[in-house]
Amino acid sequence: MGDNTQLRSDEEQPPPAQIPLLSSNLQNDAVGALHQRQQEIRTSNRLDDSLEYLERFLTCLGFNQSSLLSFSLSWAAFTVVGVLVPVLALELSDCDGCEMYQIKNFEVGIVASQACLAAVSLFCISFNLRKYGIRRFLFVDRYGGQMVRFTDLYVKQIAASMRLLIWWLLPCFILKTVREVIRILYVQHDSRWISVAISVPLTLSWTYVSTISLSASILFHLLCNLQFIHFDDYAKLLERESDVMVFIEEHIRLRYHLSKISHRFRIFLLLQFLVVTVSQVVTLFQTTVYSGMINLSNGGDFAISAIVQVVGIILCLHAATRISHRAQGIASFACRWHALATCTSTDACLRHSNSLGSMEPLSQSNLLDITFSESDLDSMDYITMPTTTQLASYMSSYHRRQAFMMYLQANPGGITIFGWTVDRGLINTIFFLELTLVTFVLGQTVVFNSA
Repeated sequence: MGDNTQLRSDEEQPPPAQIPLLSSNLQNDAVGALHQRQQEIRTSNRLDDSLEYLERFLTCLGFNQSSLLSFSLSWAAFTVVGVLVPVLALELSDCDGCEMYQIKNFEVGIVASQACLAAVSLFCISFNLRKYGIRRFLFVDRYGGQMVRFTDLYVKQIAASMRLLIWWLLPCFILKTVREVIRILYVQHDSRWISVAISVPLTLSWTYVSTISLSASILFHLLCNLQFIHFDDYAKLLERESDVMVFIEEHIRLRYHLSKISHRFRIFLLLQFLVVTVSQVVTLFQTTVYSGMINLSNGGDFAISAIVQVVGIILCLHAATRISHRAQGIASFACRWHALATCTSTDACLRHSNSLGSMEPLSQSNLLDITFSESDLDSMDYITMPTTTQLASYMSSYHRRQAFMMYLQANPGGITIFGWTVDRGLINTIFFLELTLVTFVLGQTVVFNSA
């Protein structure tokens, strides 16, 4: 009796070997979740640091105009450094017999074109930053840190954009400095220090307005590259998902963000293109009408300012064209996915009775019919047709995919300027318009002077 009681009490006790295993699994899960959470926090902190650094840089340039005080200081600094300082320096640098090394009309035109372009950039970017903030402006808060891989790519793109700004601005700054040194050496004033006192403010003012205009183009370039990350992920989504509604909802979000970017930057892109075009036409007109000799000293600023302006236009057009073609190229990925899904489903239905590894399992009655046929010939000729449920499921999936393809064809997406999609067609149109304008100006100046 005592032995039976002892056996029952031993049976009722849980096996002691299972407790360490359960606790070990729980500890591993907890450690894994904690490690993942710490990694997300570290990645989020890296993104916060990058955005904070970018915001400080934009604040130094005057783009952050969130309050009345910052708004007043920004435009006051731009008026003084970007307009008054170069104009006063040019007035003080005027001297007799200096046309071989400095032409005042050329210099005033360059200062005016650079100031206009910087003013357009400062106004448009500061308006959007004041209205949306840096995170909503760059669309980096859409996933709220749920996808760590996006956050890492965001940080890399921000760093790459800052490097791109330095790589373009530094060579132009070196050329500007060399040009000012040449002018100091050859332009005769009462004292060499007067020439230095004139050239240094001109160089600082040029650097300030050029940094503003290039930074605005870099911001648009960065914004398009950040959206490019999501379009790359959307192309990969077609390979790992099969729900058509997921594809449509994600594409609607992507297209919505492209439309918001187009709406925010259309005035900036249009005004930038107009200012640069007018500036280049005036430059061409001045240089072709001028009867004297144009050299590096008196005409070097034309080349330097043209480089900065054209680089800004190229960065914007390249980024807009790249994201537009990627948005339009999603339809080709979807077509391939639709074709593969359709062919795979059709082959699976045709191989329904001949392959045990097909997508649709064979029923037990079909197995019996094939196994117990009267002869081998009957067994070879016997093919089961897909059931009505299988055909209905296949047709339903096909029609959903076909509707998705029609949706993509009707909504290609891309960066637009008042309805004009920025793609290769628009760039070709711009090129021919510029070529026609240049030919017209040359016809009115060079041919007229020759006659």
